[in-house]
Amino acid sequence: MPAVGLIRRSPRTLSGRLLKHAPQRSLATAAPPKLTIGIRREDPARIWERRCPLTPDAVQELVQEDGIDVLVQPCDRRVFPVDHFLKAGAKLHPTLEPAHIIIGIKETPLNELITAPVSALQPSESLVHRTYLMFSHTIKGQPYNMPLLSRFLGENNSQPSTLPRLIDYELLSGSDGKRTVGFGWFAGVAGALESLSALAHAHLEIGVASPFLHAPRPHTHPSIPSLRATLRAIGQRISEDGTPKPLGPFVIGLTGNGQVSQGVLSILEELPIVKVGVKDLPSLVGNPETDLRKVYLVHALPEDYLSRTDGGQYSRSDYYQNPSLYKSDFATKVAPYLTLFLNGVGWLPGFPRLMTNEDLTVALNRAAEVGPARFGTIGDISCDIEGGLEFMPRASTLSEPVFKLRPAFLPSHLPAVHIMSVDILPTSLPLDASTHFSGVLTPYLRALVREYRSVRGSASEEKQCQYQEALERATVAKGGQLVGKHKWLREPVEKWRSASASSSTALAMASSTGPAPAESTVHGKKNVLMLGSGMVAGPAVQEICKREDVELVVASNSIDEAKGLTRHLPNAHARFLDVNDSEEMARLIAQADIVVSLLPVPLHPSVAELCIRLGKDMVTASYISPAMRALHERAESSGVLLLNEIGLDPGIDHCSAHSLLSRLRGERKRVLSFTSFCGGLPAPDVVSSTQGEDVPLGYKFSWSPRGVLSAALNAARFKLGGKEVEIPSEDILRKYFPDVPVPEGAALKFEGIANRDSLPYVETYGLGDPGKLRTVLRGTLRYPGFSDLMDAFKAIGLLSPSSPPLHSRTPITGWTDLTRFALQHRLGTDVPGDHDSVRAALFDLLQGRCGEENLEKVIDSLMWLGIMPPRPSLHRVDSSPPSVLPSPATAPIDLFAQVLAHKLRYLPGERDMVVLSHEIVAVPDHASNGTHTEESAEVHTSTLITFGSSRASAMATCVGLPVAFASLAVLDGRSTAKGLGLESGVRGPTEVPSVWSAVLGRLEEAGVGMKERICKVPGRNMSYGEGVMEGKLSLGFFGSS
Repeated sequence: MPAVGLIRRSPRTLSGRLLKHAPQRSLATAAPPKLTIGIRREDPARIWERRCPLTPDAVQELVQEDGIDVLVQPCDRRVFPVDHFLKAGAKLHPTLEPAHIIIGIKETPLNELITAPVSALQPSESLVHRTYLMFSHTIKGQPYNMPLLSRFLGENNSQPSTLPRLIDYELLSGSDGKRTVGFGWFAGVAGALESLSALAHAHLEIGVASPFLHAPRPHTHPSIPSLRATLRAIGQRISEDGTPKPLGPFVIGLTGNGQVSQGVLSILEELPIVKVGVKDLPSLVGNPETDLRKVYLVHALPEDYLSRTDGGQYSRSDYYQNPSLYKSDFATKVAPYLTLFLNGVGWLPGFPRLMTNEDLTVALNRAAEVGPARFGTIGDISCDIEGGLEFMPRASTLSEPVFKLRPAFLPSHLPAVHIMSVDILPTSLPLDASTHFSGVLTPYLRALVREYRSVRGSASEEKQCQYQEALERATVAKGGQLVGKHKWLREPVEKWRSASASSSTALAMASSTGPAPAESTVHGKKNVLMLGSGMVAGPAVQEICKREDVELVVASNSIDEAKGLTRHLPNAHARFLDVNDSEEMARLIAQADIVVSLLPVPLHPSVAELCIRLGKDMVTASYISPAMRALHERAESSGVLLLNEIGLDPGIDHCSAHSLLSRLRGERKRVLSFTSFCGGLPAPDVVSSTQGEDVPLGYKFSWSPRGVLSAALNAARFKLGGKEVEIPSEDILRKYFPDVPVPEGAALKFEGIANRDSLPYVETYGLGDPGKLRTVLRGTLRYPGFSDLMDAFKAIGLLSPSSPPLHSRTPITGWTDLTRFALQHRLGTDVPGDHDSVRAALFDLLQGRCGEENLEKVIDSLMWLGIMPPRPSLHRVDSSPPSVLPSPATAPIDLFAQVLAHKLRYLPGERDMVVLSHEIVAVPDHASNGTHTEESAEVHTSTLITFGSSRASAMATCVGLPVAFASLAVLDGRSTAKGLGLESGVRGPTEVPSVWSAVLGRLEEAGVGMKERICKVPGRNMSYGEGVMEGKLSLGFFGSS
């Protein structure tokens, strides 16, 4: 097929007119083959989306004059009835599979995206790629739509393919760089009307009825002329009777100078508008003689509110070259005088915000001085979340277009702000918006048709190729590859693919099962949505469903797992969910009262984003990641609690430590030492009486080993015996604690590994002055021998997280070749694949690290795991290797994780064990180190040891139960009162007293409570090492260093 980029079009297509004005001329010199355009239905989850990219009139012209087949996907919500398209010559089709070009407005749902090629038009070709046109919301690297963009791309560096072409309307522009296809003007019209309606309701709250109580909401009228007529009548009433005196002069502020602002200005023409300048505002609002029979409009431009930080004046060219040298004075010069603010200006990082969080406080304080009802309502038509208006936390919906905002930073004497921030405003004007869009889109469609037909134009047409060039500029992906300036998107796509691949099972397509019915929300009951059905879900499901007033939905990509969890539970239901289907996930979240996320850690922030947008609390057992922490202010301002770290570690460890420390503070005790160790281990009988000699590492895995292996790559920092210690990542397994005593488990022997950075827990737990603390240490428990063997694995290269360079990759013949592969990657030199050569390489690498006896144990372990060639005398390999063959493109750590998950998995009848132990040394608050020798120190211990059962593993119990108890505590707190200690924002359990106390109480009832002991030590021994654990750790650690 000829290169479509060479095609040019006729002069009449460049005019933007439809072909009906020149029916005597055909698109090509010969009758072209049939080409098919498909008009997609919009995502059913977008209940307000009624727009359509082509009108029936445009379809008729394409069918009759251009010889195009048009298929229409059935939809009863579309602004144009299906019958109108049928009369125009279109045909109905349920999937649009025969279409070469598929057009819609918003993103195509993943389960409806067709990536297979379609029949070519030319006899020389059999198949050709499809083309999708949409607002894809991918071009800024939006994380929630990387699954969509990924479907248009092959693997990195792969050859061109027949994957579909993606063209984004947002990128279609003229030669001047301005967008040519969009809905900005209609957003301005609809946004102004929605904001006027919101303003009237805000005024009712302060006891004033304004003429805008009758302002029409856009979707309530069939067309813009009808809306104009209604608004014109309101304007006439204002001209006769004026606006309410208690409100003072009615001033509308507008920012922006693009299509959005032009739409606002156009619809406001129906009111008795008087345009004023920014400098006129103080006198206008302060003058009691100002005419109230007018509506005053200030269109604030950048030069009105931007100035240099050094006092210089605004210069457009200088501003775009040096944005950091400018600041916005909008909060003082404009905002305090406005009755209604309509924001139509965008914002980019690196540029000054129109208003910061601090500016909101400044503006509201000043507005209170200016007069009543100033700056109380904002219509953020740009809907730039936390953008130009930093305090604007979320988008609203057409169903609920307005919300009240009272950020936590706002002083209590200042009022809340009403915000309209609907992000799909044009869809409330579906007829007018669709008619306009169809007109500007049609010339581009005709240009695309010419490409498929391989029609070459005349020389004169070569000079007029704007549409072709615009289509090229608007192409995001083509032939399985990103195009031009969009190549940078490969990184966020691969990041998503990597996160997705780390899930325990492959995600199925959303089309393999139907969506959850709307009836899944049970009114009159509290609705819980659980995302994920993995290892810890069982105990959580069972505990939540003990409550008859709770209805639970378990949504999972493994519908069989979900059904297994909910079977025989009348108040639990299973739903299929592809986590990449953000719209379906949003629908499920919207129906819930609280969301429990048991998904992999990288997916929590995207779920949290939806919870914030939909106003739903969320609970997860995972650590607070930087991405999650970044959502704190948005969650807090939205009144949403994102509760994290409520499993075992983190979770029970936090709650139990906080409980003990709170009691000590109540007794006026001061902490000298805080030590805490936790571990999930096989029960002693599983690893034999010698604890680890029969099973390498003395460890087994009930879920992915990747987390355990990754922990061995972390550095650590802590304080022990008055000394602050930092262990670099390369030494974390060499500088371990050889003997960690655990109360209640004296017969068990453990070693310990320092767990990341312990010092921030001084503040987290409120331990007091860091300088007066002798020990602050958190660690992980393992059976003896784990650290030495894992350190050897690490030295070999089995824990390397990076893939070998492409040029240096050599084939892996099987799993017995993994040690050689890791060594070769580690040493950067070839290692022969026979047993003796691999053994020799291991000796060279490890002989300075461990003795000959230990080196033999390492080799025996590698052979037991089936990842080293057998000795020549044995001539055997592992009889049960993992089913998937290893790939040289995979990082050694991931290959090793596959082996451990297979070889060290729990077998039927084997049980696990959880051990958690805190030791706190405390003295009376008035005592100081070494001065009150008659005072006694107290050693407080708090210990949990529990074993798995036939019903659930110990780990599942210790993670699933806290998650369930915390979720129910939040549910009950929300349903009764805000005064139960519930917070909003991103929180850990110790920040929510009603949660951690409820969790500990319920765990005690479930038989998973902590056992506490107190031991007093004479004052003469207070100088060092009263704690049994602390003392042994100090001797073992510093004695071996």
